[in-house]
Amino acid sequence: MNTSDARTLPPVAQEDLRRKAVLAVRTGKTQGEVARLFGVARPTVNKWCRQHALGGARALASRRRGRRPGKALPASQAARVRRLITDRYPEQLKLPFALWTREAVQQLIAAECGLTVSIWTVGRYLRDWGFTPQKPARRALEQDPVAVQRWLREEYPAIVAQAKRENAEIYWEDEMGLRSDHAVGRSFAPRGCTPTIVMTGQRFGCNVISAITNRGRLNFRVFRGRFVTKTYLDFLKRLVRQAPRKPFVITDGHPVHKAAAVKRWLERNADRIRQFLLPAYSPQLNPDEYLNQDVKSNAVGSRRATHVAELVDNVRGYLAGTQRSPQIVRNYFHAEPVRYAAAADA
Repeated sequence: MNTSDARTLPPVAQEDLRRKAVLAVRTGKTQGEVARLFGVARPTVNKWCRQHALGGARALASRRRGRRPGKALPASQAARVRRLITDRYPEQLKLPFALWTREAVQQLIAAECGLTVSIWTVGRYLRDWGFTPQKPARRALEQDPVAVQRWLREEYPAIVAQAKRENAEIYWEDEMGLRSDHAVGRSFAPRGCTPTIVMTGQRFGCNVISAITNRGRLNFRVFRGRFVTKTYLDFLKRLVRQAPRKPFVITDGHPVHKAAAVKRWLERNADRIRQFLLPAYSPQLNPDEYLNQDVKSNAVGSRRATHVAELVDNVRGYLAGTQRSPQIVRNYFHAEPVRYAAAADA
């Protein structure tokens, strides 16, 4: 005989069924007979009998279904929690977390609102507030937010205006080191079976110096060895020869960029090229960082070079293909942190 789920019955019917089943057992019927008689599972009848033995008839009474009622987070407190998550780090609020996880938000609500809520409730709050789990961008502790704002509001607009007056084009320059053991991405495999990649146990690498414009122009050089003043000057000299207009080079504060020999050369060639420095510890302001990530992911991470010459060929070939596709370069400027650089017609 098929049994039915008593939970589908109305609360009053459930209570009546439990009382009748327990009464039948107490009047001499076996639990198996009662289960067949009322169309329920035998363990269910056994549970009802135990509940009655411990708590009497009151233990068989119907209870309210659904989530247990509790104090909801008031709108004013919810707004404060959202503001704190958006504007502060957990460490600033003396919470033992580096990221805003559900556990961190749970402790924040307890500290700020005096409410104890479950992890699942915190998840529902976050979903309702429009928060989603995301990989955080990194920012150096040494970065000066005031200098960053001054760059965005004053310094960079002044560079754009100067570039227009001198009929110059703005180039964003950066360097990166590449390693043969760089790994990114994921690989499909059966659940519980971690995929394995075969690669050389030797470690080798190369370096890239590049400069891009918001119009899609890309200049680059792949080289081995350390990044030194001569390497940078050679790149700048070649950039002057290849650029259709006077290049305004924006770069970071690497010691090579501020070397005495570089400053002297720039002063002698001020009518042909200019250099400007980004605020310290602010790589997120440089669109060329997105080219770096592109190369690391697609020219190195997804291809397994077995020796340094192959690595150099892979990188040089990928950059040459990107150089022939200006739209790819222009897309780097679509990222939110560097969108300010895409609007400038320079």
